[in-house]
Amino acid sequence: MKEELKDIPLVKNDLDHRFEINVNGHLAFIDFKETRSRISLIHTEAAPELKGSGAAAAVVEKTLLYIEQDGRKLMPYCPYVFAYIKKHPDWKRIVDPAFPAYGDL
Repeated sequence: MKEELKDIPLVKNDLDHRFEINVNGHLAFIDFKETRSRISLIHTEAAPELKGSGAAAAVVEKTLLYIEQDGRKLMPYCPYVFAYIKKHPDWKRIVDPAFPAYGDL
C-alpha cells in the first residue's frame, strides 16, 4: 500500500453494506454481504479521480486486515479482490476453503 494511504481509516458502512476509504474527498469502496462466520466481497470501485492512486488496492488490503482481525473467513467473489489475493497469496490464509474457486488462488 502506498505510504500516503496507510493512515486513512477504513469505515465499515453497514447501512450501504460496504467498506470505504475517503481519499481527498473521493471514495474507494467494496460492497459486502456478511454472516456470523464469513464476509463475502462482491464489488470494488474507486472514484475516477482516484485512478492510479492505489486507493482500490488500499481499500482491499485494509478490508482483508479487518476480516482477519474480526476472525471471519473471506469469500472473494469480487474479481479485483480475487486477483489481489492471487498476487498476494499470503492472504489466502483468510479465504474460506468452501469458496468455489479456492483451488485457483
